[in-house]
Amino acid sequence: MMEEMARVIACDNQGWLTVEVQLKSSCKSCNNGDSCGTSAVAQAFSGKTQQFAIYSERPCQPGELLKLGLPERTLLKAAALMYLMPLLGIFIGATFGQWLGSLLAWDSDMGAILFAPLGAFASWFAGRHYLKRLEADAQPVILAYLGLGVSLQSAD
Repeated sequence: MMEEMARVIACDNQGWLTVEVQLKSSCKSCNNGDSCGTSAVAQAFSGKTQQFAIYSERPCQPGELLKLGLPERTLLKAAALMYLMPLLGIFIGATFGQWLGSLLAWDSDMGAILFAPLGAFASWFAGRHYLKRLEADAQPVILAYLGLGVSLQSAD
């Protein structure tokens, strides 16, 4: 189960919470941040957040922290759709182009070269369609209610 911290933004009377998750970059794992160009790019885009609604069994108040979980199976399916589907499309498109080229007495290699990108694009488009359906079905679950967050601002 992949876990992530979320902050409650709003709560309605039916039990639906609007939560906000801070999107993290995977490039904060080493200590070479000062001399690494990838780290500079990651820090430039690190302030992004994502908001969505989730159902809660108990009422929460704005500012409360939650630990959310999402099954790894969902993430693996999404990665396979976005990375493996276009690769499979390249192979299918190239094979079809080579077969069509030899059938029509063209250069079969040229047919493979022309149809491989078409197969990749078509399968990427289909994968994107299925990914939207997967995203709609993948609802994170609340693993723990952590209470209100601690503020680091000093009291005057």
